[in-house]
Amino acid sequence: MILDPPYNLTKNYNGHVFQAKEAEAYATWFDDVLSSLLPFLRPTATVYACSDWQTSTLIFPMLDKRLHVRNRITWEREKGRGAKANWKNNTEDIWFCTVSDDYHFDVETVKLKRRVIAPYRNGNGEPKDWEESDNGNYRLTYPSNIWTDITVPFWSMPENTDHPTQKPEKLIAKLILASSRPREVVFDPFLGSGTTAVVAKKLGRRYCGVELDRDYCCWALKRLKLAETDPDIQGYSAGVFWERNSLADQKPQKACTTRANDQMGLFNE
Repeated sequence: MILDPPYNLTKNYNGHVFQAKEAEAYATWFDDVLSSLLPFLRPTATVYACSDWQTSTLIFPMLDKRLHVRNRITWEREKGRGAKANWKNNTEDIWFCTVSDDYHFDVETVKLKRRVIAPYRNGNGEPKDWEESDNGNYRLTYPSNIWTDITVPFWSMPENTDHPTQKPEKLIAKLILASSRPREVVFDPFLGSGTTAVVAKKLGRRYCGVELDRDYCCWALKRLKLAETDPDIQGYSAGVFWERNSLADQKPQKACTTRANDQMGLFNE
């Protein structure tokens, strides 16, 4: 389950206004959300819960009470308004949780391809743990819990919509690949413009999403239709994730992106 609820901020979601709450009230609201959703999950399920830095401290105790918290991922949004009297707010958190100690995690699917700045060679002159290519020198690295390779959708990207808090497809792809197998179900109870469902479809997973706003549902359905002819995920090609703004990141290989053969229906509410 990918859980991306409204953060504790007053924000207008196409006429549905979420009002910021007192800290205790938001924590109670979030706990109610968890209690209504967790019974639907299998004992082997994984939960990723998204938040900003302020909301993160409110939801952690609720997650820790009901789930096994494994890690906190912090990702760089690359965008954000400047602040004259504070540090620019430029990151968000994702809590990695599991229902039990029996869970799936495939680190091989989420390795990051990085440029090698100072390449080392073996005694025979061969590259040591890196690859030499016409486009530069690269190394596959194990992912950490700090992600700096994510680009927030902007106007010229095919995945971009007018949703105010849309998550990047590349971000969601990492979560889905690491914690699910092909044809397993990915559930998003705050679907928004459909990113989770779209990425699940592109990666050969089944999906189920819930969304209150009719316009957002229409955007999601449109994106799902487009995914049938364009299965690319920006920044992901040849089975690996590329660091931001690398050459391969700008030119993903269509043939290397897995397309789903069967999907579950998109459920609207």
